[in-house]
Amino acid sequence: MPFPPARGDDPTSASSHGLKFLTKKHEIVIFSSTAIALYGYDQGMMSLINTNRSYLSTMAISGDSPIVGIIVSVYYLGCTVGAVLASYWADKKGRKPSISACLVTSMVGNLLMFVAGMSPNGSNPWGGAAIAFVVAGRIILGLGVGGIDATIPVYSAELTRDKSRGRALAQEFQMNILGLLVAFSINLGVTIALGKDNQWAWRIPIVVMQAFPILLVSSISRLPESPRWLVSQGQDGDAMEALTALFDESKAKETLDELLQAQAEESDEGMGYIDMILPRGTQFHPTMLTVMGQINQALTGYGAVSVYGPQIFELLGFGVRSAELVTLGNYASYFFMMTIAWITIDTLGRRKLMIWGSVGLSICFALLTICGGLSLDVAHVSILGVEIFGSIVLFIATAIFGVCWLTTVWLIPTEIYPNSARALGSSASVIVWGVANFAITLLTPIMFNNLKYWLFLVFSATNAIAGWWTWSYSPETGGRSFEENQRFFISATESDSWAVRKIDGGKFLHMPRKDSSVESGKTGQTEATPLLGSH
Repeated sequence: MPFPPARGDDPTSASSHGLKFLTKKHEIVIFSSTAIALYGYDQGMMSLINTNRSYLSTMAISGDSPIVGIIVSVYYLGCTVGAVLASYWADKKGRKPSISACLVTSMVGNLLMFVAGMSPNGSNPWGGAAIAFVVAGRIILGLGVGGIDATIPVYSAELTRDKSRGRALAQEFQMNILGLLVAFSINLGVTIALGKDNQWAWRIPIVVMQAFPILLVSSISRLPESPRWLVSQGQDGDAMEALTALFDESKAKETLDELLQAQAEESDEGMGYIDMILPRGTQFHPTMLTVMGQINQALTGYGAVSVYGPQIFELLGFGVRSAELVTLGNYASYFFMMTIAWITIDTLGRRKLMIWGSVGLSICFALLTICGGLSLDVAHVSILGVEIFGSIVLFIATAIFGVCWLTTVWLIPTEIYPNSARALGSSASVIVWGVANFAITLLTPIMFNNLKYWLFLVFSATNAIAGWWTWSYSPETGGRSFEENQRFFISATESDSWAVRKIDGGKFLHMPRKDSSVESGKTGQTEATPLLGSH
């Protein structure tokens, strides 16, 4: 279960008059965390389905066919389209309607995958229609999950205090890893119980995924709409009603006044993707940060580890079942190590975590290259010793990625755009994430077959590139209001440079000092009031 926000809830909050241990603010965190878990579940679900012989037979493909990677990767293309549609809907109709539509869409896609090629005895009377259903289901599921990944971080950030935005989102992404762990555990359990030749060994993990959207759809009516979005639409009365679900009336009124002030200070001009993709566009610089953040996360190589975990452990010398069991242990460690992420992200900052994370991952993948070479190409070497050392290194690499890279690149886009472009910015993040992961999951099986353990060396080099770019161009956005972060881009234009050390005297190289919030008067004040969290 996710942990509560960084500080206790307002004891006078309307939601606290009922169950003291589960306030409205906690419900929002739990809902957002469970929604984010959908993506993690899909990763854990597909990692063993890809090696199920009944599944491969039903799809009429071989285990080393590139079609295996295509089926996995088309999901990410669906995610990119879903992010665009969901962000548009979130800006026009609200965060909650967009999330609800995405959840229903994911249910439809999941059901198409579940029924593909189904028959009483496990034969495949469907012919080519089976793989068509799975591909369609993967794309539609991607539409839903991509939309969720675009809107949930925005919804969460708009309801979270400035100094705990990172912690709140890191808690939600810890649930993402729990989804990965649960899916892989179910998958491995039914595989051991039924065998890789039984159709239910791959169908059961798929249909269990339905529990997530069903639970979320049934509970979303209990949650408030984002007061920031309501204010941006001129629905001040509804915004006040949403705020009273979180605070007592006087506190809600104070918060509403500050949100109205923040909205009045923003430009009335509408923003679209054209402002984000053209070099002269007002949001081009933050969009490039968003794009490169997701590209750099893909360059860490960990998308391949998540989806093809057992195959990677096989490169270290493990047998098939041993590789599956060690992968399960790695995912369990991944989940628990994510606790460090939400403890450190708002204290050390986003930038420092990403830079040092790249250094650590680059070293780990270099060591894994050596381990792979020893296990596969060198005679008279203790395979057990290589397996143990390689496993420790891969466990450490997994923890480093979770702490340093998993949450940060999703958090930054929610902190650097004005209110009118925040959903679009988040969707741009999902679009790039989808395209990058489409390429990674499509190419990884091919690289496995051709590069073997040298693939680790490729990831070592790409992590070094990701770390250099982050050090050079990514500002520290933690501990600052939305408006304060936008000042970075104004200063960058004035300085005619994107290098962080040359902008505003290097102020954004690190977290702000404690007194920096008062530096700009009302700029800091308008965004400093928390929505999820009390003074």
